[in-house]
Amino acid sequence: MSEKQQDSLENEQEKKRKQTPTFLLELPLAVSVGQAARLRAHLEAGRQFYNAVLSQGHSRLRQMRADPAWQQARAIPRTKKQERNAAFIRLRERYGFSEYGLHQAGKALRVSWLAEHLDAVLAQTLATRAYQALNRVCLGQGRRVRFRSRRRGLSSIENKRNDTGLRFVVQEPEEGNQGYLIWKDDHLPALIDRKDVVVKYGLEHRIKYARLVQRKASSPHAAGADREGYRYCVQLALEGVPYHKPKHTVGSDIIGGDLGPSTIALVPQEGQASLEVFCEELAPDEKSIRRLQRKMERQRRAANPQNYDGKGRIKRAGQKKLTWKSSKTYEKIRRRKAEKERKLAAHRKSLHGRKAHEIVAVGHTVILEKLSYKAWQKQYGKSVGLRAPGLFVKQLRRTVVSTGGTLIEVPTRSTKLSQFCHNCETTVSKPLSQRWHQCACGVGPVQRDLYSAFLAAYLDPTDPTPLVCPVRCVLGRCGGAPADSTRATRPTCE
Repeated sequence: MSEKQQDSLENEQEKKRKQTPTFLLELPLAVSVGQAARLRAHLEAGRQFYNAVLSQGHSRLRQMRADPAWQQARAIPRTKKQERNAAFIRLRERYGFSEYGLHQAGKALRVSWLAEHLDAVLAQTLATRAYQALNRVCLGQGRRVRFRSRRRGLSSIENKRNDTGLRFVVQEPEEGNQGYLIWKDDHLPALIDRKDVVVKYGLEHRIKYARLVQRKASSPHAAGADREGYRYCVQLALEGVPYHKPKHTVGSDIIGGDLGPSTIALVPQEGQASLEVFCEELAPDEKSIRRLQRKMERQRRAANPQNYDGKGRIKRAGQKKLTWKSSKTYEKIRRRKAEKERKLAAHRKSLHGRKAHEIVAVGHTVILEKLSYKAWQKQYGKSVGLRAPGLFVKQLRRTVVSTGGTLIEVPTRSTKLSQFCHNCETTVSKPLSQRWHQCACGVGPVQRDLYSAFLAAYLDPTDPTPLVCPVRCVLGRCGGAPADSTRATRPTCE
């Protein structure tokens, strides 16, 4: 086989590898004192290497934006996509602002003692991570990049494949049936519960690559924590689809949903409609975190009186940075708050998963409005930060797709579900304070979110315009079923 044919074969294999589905399996690691110290040193080297690549990439981005050709490329109309893209591509090539360009920069930066901690593949993954952060700023999706401080550190590092460098090895049954994460000269044993069907199912699949994750424990005395208060685990990227538990059934109905900052309304075509507070169980956890925040603020004010004015406001120092002192008690409360936040995030993730499976158990097709959950943060910051509706939609999409269903997001500009009346086909703007829909044609009163979910349940995804009166009206006012779903034969509500 010639060298050209071998390269083409490798490219085809790489494409096939990228197209296969992937799911994650997380296993805790049993780390000794010496191994934990070496892992912290490796991650610290990764942090400094990441910051160095990020700094060089940020310098290239600034130079590229300062070039007059950048403004000329921006002035090209968006209708001329090919010409506009070609102009930006030439700029990226000129200044080496690309993923491959940062890989080459990382090759020059990985010298001396950094090479003893990071091999070439790990350096490439860190350079890719830095490029992705910079590219978001370049495309206008982010305002700035964040360098990793020593306190914040680097909490994870991953490989590209599982045959060299950072890799996970599973022993054969006759050899002991154990698993080890291998990095440099360390063999870190994983705690594998063979009786767990999820773990057993995951280890039967091919491992694409391994990721080492460092998490902060409540204290250095917590179970499995090292002397710095960190726990370590390995995340395995496995080829295939995740395990589907028998208790999680899949329904056949079509569900319309309306997700708000603090509520969720669901209306199936054949099932029972519901309107409830979204993630209501998180309220007690939020109150305990708020108490710790107030305590930390009192301690910070007591330790740094020079940084506050007579009215208790933080002084403005201009370009100079204020110096802050932290007492031992403050750091202790800070760790307690971090542990509360970790438990809150885990609780929220559990509630998201439970709600997603409840929805899938009713129907395999879910129709929602396409919303900007990031824009909600300006007006409903506290509620969005607590319940994370955007994160729930991502979880719901993964769950629906993994079970063979579809999640459809329809545009709000064309549907206007909260303003539309399906009987008289009129659109009337309503303020957010108006929570009930009642039309002069006789429809209503009905709760606004429920009515929006009801209209979404009967939308046609190919033409998402709520003009057809549904076959079954949840308001109890529908005169009968139409012969077909056309606008001319639509029944009217009484």
